[in-house]
Amino acid sequence: MLSQTLSGKWQFRQTQTDDWLPAQVPGGVHTDLLALERIPDPFVADNEKKVMWVAEQDWEYRRAFTVEADILAEEKVFLACDGLDTLAEVRLNGQPLGQANNLFRRYEWEIKARLQPGQNEIHIVFPSTVRYCAARQTERPMMSVDQALTGGPYARKAPCHFGWDWGPMLPPIGIWRDIRLEGRSAARLDDVHLRQHHAGGKVTVTAAITTAIWGDAPLTAQLRLTAPDGEIFTTFAELANGSGALQVDVANPQLWWPNDYGDQPLYAVEVLLAAGGQQCDSRAYKLGLRTIELVQEDDQWGKSFTFFVNGKPIFAKGANWIPADSFLTRFPDESLEKLIADAAASHQNMLRVWGGGLYEEERFYDLCDRYGILIWQDFIFACAIYPLDEADFLQNLQQEVIENVRRLRHRASLALWCGNNENEWGWESWGWARPAYEDDLNALAEKMPVIKDMLWSLTRKPLADWRQLRDAYEKFYFATLPEWLATLDPDTAYWPSSPSSNTPFHDVNGQKMGDSHYWDVWHGRKPFTAYRGQYPRFMSEFGFQALPTLETINFYAEELDRNMTSYIMEHHQRGNHGNGLILAQMTATFRMPKDFAALVYLSLVLQAEGIRYGVEHWRRHINRVSGILYWQLNDCWPVASWASIDYFGRWKALHYAAKRFFAPVMLSILDEPPAMGLYVTNDSHTDWQGVVRWSLETLSGHVLASGEEAVSAGAYSVAASRDLNFAGQISDANKREVIFVAELWQGDTRLALNVANFSQPKHMSLVDPRLSAELRLDGGQLAIDLTAQSLAHFVELKLAGADVVFSDNYFSLPAGRTVRVSCPLPTGWSLAQATEALQLYSLYNSFA
Repeated sequence: MLSQTLSGKWQFRQTQTDDWLPAQVPGGVHTDLLALERIPDPFVADNEKKVMWVAEQDWEYRRAFTVEADILAEEKVFLACDGLDTLAEVRLNGQPLGQANNLFRRYEWEIKARLQPGQNEIHIVFPSTVRYCAARQTERPMMSVDQALTGGPYARKAPCHFGWDWGPMLPPIGIWRDIRLEGRSAARLDDVHLRQHHAGGKVTVTAAITTAIWGDAPLTAQLRLTAPDGEIFTTFAELANGSGALQVDVANPQLWWPNDYGDQPLYAVEVLLAAGGQQCDSRAYKLGLRTIELVQEDDQWGKSFTFFVNGKPIFAKGANWIPADSFLTRFPDESLEKLIADAAASHQNMLRVWGGGLYEEERFYDLCDRYGILIWQDFIFACAIYPLDEADFLQNLQQEVIENVRRLRHRASLALWCGNNENEWGWESWGWARPAYEDDLNALAEKMPVIKDMLWSLTRKPLADWRQLRDAYEKFYFATLPEWLATLDPDTAYWPSSPSSNTPFHDVNGQKMGDSHYWDVWHGRKPFTAYRGQYPRFMSEFGFQALPTLETINFYAEELDRNMTSYIMEHHQRGNHGNGLILAQMTATFRMPKDFAALVYLSLVLQAEGIRYGVEHWRRHINRVSGILYWQLNDCWPVASWASIDYFGRWKALHYAAKRFFAPVMLSILDEPPAMGLYVTNDSHTDWQGVVRWSLETLSGHVLASGEEAVSAGAYSVAASRDLNFAGQISDANKREVIFVAELWQGDTRLALNVANFSQPKHMSLVDPRLSAELRLDGGQLAIDLTAQSLAHFVELKLAGADVVFSDNYFSLPAGRTVRVSCPLPTGWSLAQATEALQLYSLYNSFA
């Protein structure tokens, strides 16, 4: 197979205008207009509103090209479009070639007979998806989220492109993936299904092959597997009728493990196709040898929901993933790798690719395979009713599922296919299936049947239509989709929705079986203590918002706008009353901030503390709770959100906290003043021994009581080290001046240093901790030794003028102890510059 790229320089214009402008492919209308300075940056201030017209218009792209001679010499020439966003009409040399209507699909047309000598022209018109969706919504309304443009469920496009409660309303348009010519002769690989069978200490890798054939030459296939150490396993087979299977046995396999559970060796796989002895096609893969199983067994609480890898239980720790940019084609590889590496650095081993986003590009899954990040992969449906009773829509979906499952099923990281995000919950609990007026209407209709039709005509839809859509939902997610997957990928578990109990419309978000979403702390305004009343089998969503870092806010808000209730700050807050919810929890926990910088700091600390509270509780119940995925890892634009890493890749306090509360061996304090419980959670596969040291002490470091306990935590278990009650030492008179400190040690290494209060932080008698720092260089790292003379609560470190990730941050430092923190020394900096740039801040500074 030969290929000729058509990516690169194109031209584009708004339909029915005269001027053709330069464009870049892959890309999109927004990024092309930005490059030409025809629109302002939509991420700054409220410029989003000033560019919303772009998605309401029709656009067209064109490119002239000459076909390379060796491509033309092939028997067939195809135009391959890996990604068109979203509605598209493709023309070649002025003649219609085909149409596209799905962002997630690959489109291909055989074009050799349509090519002409010399110059050819490809021309693609993109009708407005926004206008199309609005028209369909008018014809037949569909439920979807409030913070979005209408009609999104009718488009096979990332739902969040239309807006979400953390994202802008900026639907991209254009050629968003590679476009090229492919020249082929004799035959090509149509499908390669790689599978692995583990037994008796060896792994058998099979490749089931189907082909498309255009000639009579005999076909042969080769499967070649190259181990990480260079050992090669290979086999050949003749393909009768264009299909066949090959297999190789790996006697001493190097197994792939999730992050923190082992290494991630990847085998290089090549499948080569030859016709009459001449190679005509090939495919290459990276394969991790492992088994993954979702185990659901009856137990005393209901039914478990535990992932097993290579026969051993894995406690899933991670976050939900959204698209990394509203305009993905401009998101660089190094930034994407940093996000995945940062997830791994905080001990995460699973990301849920959320159903309101998209099936990610190959580069994303490549990184997850390399870094040991398991993938919970939603199909792309979220928080909406979809027209699953329409035949054309279903046919489009089937091809989408086929293409994406075939593309991803070999991935070492792929752990689960999930039908959708929260749609079943909507049918059960959000009033979609049973409007609130139904009971009253039915009762009235029984008394006065003659007015029944008139009453229904006054409501938004006949009830029968909702029942039809609900029946279509049940059929698709509980029958059709799992049937497709049973054929396409029988080796990967399927789950119908998130959350779900796997019983249609029954106890969808319960805690006896399946996964759960818990939003009562954020949307329900409950205190963080409410997390301790929840015992999900697998917590796949929960979260609390924070502002992004001050440096990120400065990007989109002018100085006068840096106020929590300013127009611009609320424009960059898409959750209903989100800033008010942050402030409510903030004032319940902390003193009023003295200025805007203090408010930003407190919002970051508040988010970290809230999520820590939940995670530590659920990890103390590892025998009942099998996974925790907080909402969310990342942002697609600069905004106040639930993310632990902001749009520019800056770690918020939550991400530093995640590095601590997701550690394989975790010390936690069950603080129920005046009682304090000490727990060590070990979710690794090996036993752990160490020491817990604790002290009851004043803010200035005077020790009132102390102790030391040897602790042994078996593999995948929790050890309750000590329950302490200080009722005799703590009173109303001193509770604001006393803290409980716990440290986890293994040999001479301190693994954790935790502080618990006996009163709310806002009531503590904090004084200036008089933080001091001693800096030195250690190779390319800047080492910082910190000490305090009184408790320094939630210490924040920054290097003014540089974005760095510290080894730890936003931690509490009791008096009389030294904590060493490190970070890379910025390029070109001296020790003196770093010393001058270091900024230290703690809770005391937020009000004093």
